[in-house]
Amino acid sequence: MGCKTDPNKKDNGKLKVVTTTTMITDLLHRIGGDAIEIQGLMGSGVDPHLYKASEGDVNKLFTADIVFYSGLHLEGKLVDIFEKMEKQHNKTVALADKLDKKELLASEFFASNYDPHIWFNVTFWKKITQYVTEKLQEADPKNAALFAKNSKQYLTELDALEIDIKRIIETLPKEKRILVTAHDAFNYFGVAYGFQVLGLQGISTATEAGVQDVQKLSQFIIDNKVKSIFIETSVPRRTIEALQASVTSKGHDVSIGGSLYSDALGTKGTEEGTYIGMFRHNVNTIVNALK
Repeated sequence: MGCKTDPNKKDNGKLKVVTTTTMITDLLHRIGGDAIEIQGLMGSGVDPHLYKASEGDVNKLFTADIVFYSGLHLEGKLVDIFEKMEKQHNKTVALADKLDKKELLASEFFASNYDPHIWFNVTFWKKITQYVTEKLQEADPKNAALFAKNSKQYLTELDALEIDIKRIIETLPKEKRILVTAHDAFNYFGVAYGFQVLGLQGISTATEAGVQDVQKLSQFIIDNKVKSIFIETSVPRRTIEALQASVTSKGHDVSIGGSLYSDALGTKGTEEGTYIGMFRHNVNTIVNALK
């Protein structure tokens, strides 16, 4: 099989959309529905920081009508491809472009100098939903009314999610709102919902956690009587297990409070395989373990 596109796909008249992360794929399914044809490059549990495009992926990207990606160097190893596509006037949309730079968190770990984990603020995701809707309407005007209807419904669900998670978080005393995870993916979450957030690795999983990082963070856990720490589904468990072992070696107990979805959603077809389900799962897991 060469890299030819399937001729049948060309003829169904649907807008051909390619997405990078699972969060974006889910969003496009919600807004575009059956009116568009979506191919998501990354599956459940895939780390976008380390993702390299296969030859097949490159072909999908260049033959798409429109490509949606997160931006801010989240998909670090795909940046060159996106730049090449823009030079060739292929339609690409970086979701982060919708957000005001003043709202973004600075980061020394990224070439963009901003933390790219923007989906962990539901208010941002609502703005991004509107942005994606506009871009789909421009690319496929005949389905503009359908996209608007789907978008309105989804925004209503996001409003309900935000109310719900704030209610759940309110049940956790403020002094217990300390979130320790495998890498620094939850800073926007922390700012939006009042958590102190510490990650063992940097904002990109491409940076390895050193012995000093483990020692420093284990001392912080002991000093602040942190009850639970969390693994992430897209990051190897061993980093958090090393941290737990370090705390234990100093005569203190800290449990692993469960798995959080950080850079990818859960398995397709499950509740956690959707953005809303993932967010609700994370908040429930965090609050229940820290209580």
